Amino acid sequence: MTGAGAPGGPGIIRCLKKDERIELTVCDTNEDASGRFLNKQFFKAMPASDAGFADFLLKKCIELKIDILFPLVTRELFELAAKKPLFEKNGIRVIVSDEEALNIANDKSKLHLHLAANNILTPKFKIAQTLDELDAAFTALDYPRKKLCIKPSVSNGSRGVRIVDPAADEYDLLFNQKPNSLYTTKEDLFRILKGRNFPELLVAEFLPGEEYTIDTLMNNGKPRLIVPRIRTKMNGGISVAGEIVKNEEIISYIDKIANTISMHGPIGYQVKKADDGVFKILEINPRIQGTSVSLTGAGVNLPLLAVLQEAGIEFEIPEVKWGTKFVRFYDEVYY
Repeated sequence: MTGAGAPGGPGIIRCLKKDERIELTVCDTNEDASGRFLNKQFFKAMPASDAGFADFLLKKCIELKIDILFPLVTRELFELAAKKPLFEKNGIRVIVSDEEALNIANDKSKLHLHLAANNILTPKFKIAQTLDELDAAFTALDYPRKKLCIKPSVSNGSRGVRIVDPAADEYDLLFNQKPNSLYTTKEDLFRILKGRNFPELLVAEFLPGEEYTIDTLMNNGKPRLIVPRIRTKMNGGISVAGEIVKNEEIISYIDKIANTISMHGPIGYQVKKADDGVFKILEINPRIQGTSVSLTGAGVNLPLLAVLQEAGIEFEIPEVKWGTKFVRFYDEVYY
């Protein structure tokens, strides 16, 4: 398992260690990653951005007689998907989707275009690469009568995401909101971007309602498990409290989306309720999510199911204990 120090790493390690058949080795680019001290076998990894990352990991997997590679880090996915046949040639299974699916899932603009082409509901959206296109997108999406959300087509961890609200009050943002407030105005946004190169942006209607995260287990494009959970409290973009909810509307919606993209392994989705009361897609996380371990309280050990599926071991899809609530907390490990 890579990403032993990722926010969800320690919890996923605990989930995998529940099955005595698994001999787990973890790695991370940080020698002091929290997961290092929760598992006996550890090695320091090469960053995914470095040339030779996938070859380095393949060599370590061969050396350590690894059967299954479970990546947790988004930046690793494309490198491993490209080398997946080489890993398999050496008897190593990689829990990752193919490159074509990743290109759609990891790019918010491509995802929205793909879903629209398949007649699947999305937020109203436009794509902009210049200030003129951005201005036209604001007009087309009825700004300033309606709030908008902008986000880079490719980004992680809410980087570049802003809610553009004509009523945003700079005094209120300064004294009453935390420094990481998502709100801005069109004037401030254009002032920042003027004269500078900026990444392609997805401009979409603002979805004001409840936000759900959906954990799925995909088997080469076919969903085997779809479990929604409402996010009742967030901290730094990570769910710290929520409830496992059997929302049939969301389950049906995600099933339609999942069947159009050939994803594989544990895949995360996020949806939010629009003004008209309908849930619409926010994004896809093409890997296991850090908070997926919260499902264990509802009887679903998603990391373990993903490994068993990759190993070709038959298992029954567990009964979900709907209505289970959870809170997450910080913990320490000493060394």
